[in-house]
Amino acid sequence: MTVTIEGHISAKELRLAIVVSRFNSFITDRLLAGACDAFHRHGGDENFLTVVKTPGAFELPLVTQTVANTKKHDAIVALGAVIRGDTPHFDYVAAESIKGLAQVTLATGVPIVYGVLTCDTVEQAIDRAGTKSGNKGFEAAVTAMEMAALLRQIQKS
Repeated sequence: MTVTIEGHISAKELRLAIVVSRFNSFITDRLLAGACDAFHRHGGDENFLTVVKTPGAFELPLVTQTVANTKKHDAIVALGAVIRGDTPHFDYVAAESIKGLAQVTLATGVPIVYGVLTCDTVEQAIDRAGTKSGNKGFEAAVTAMEMAALLRQIQKS
């Protein structure tokens, strides 16, 4: 008989951390609001939600690793917005933030959901922070809930 293990989407008893970049705050504030909304709509307790702010997206991996190493959270959402400019800076920051966060996930075993927008234009970022394309912060928080539940299910089986 096949055993299927799936997570569910609930923030009840979930200890969630949101690590968010302050750079491009006109976008990241919207992503944060979306993530917090998802947490509350899915039954999250305000006392189980921690928000940590970093200067920029490049700093997300180190701060996220520090948060993960506390072992106080079931999942972490990393939020930021990297918008392409006239120099290759975008490429470096985008690549290093995702690579660093992936390494932290594997090293700590804590699910870290990548909610960093990497957009060519400000308009694309606005669309993904709550207008035409929904709110990617909300989506990242929902994914974090599911991942935390999935890991719990795997450990129980």
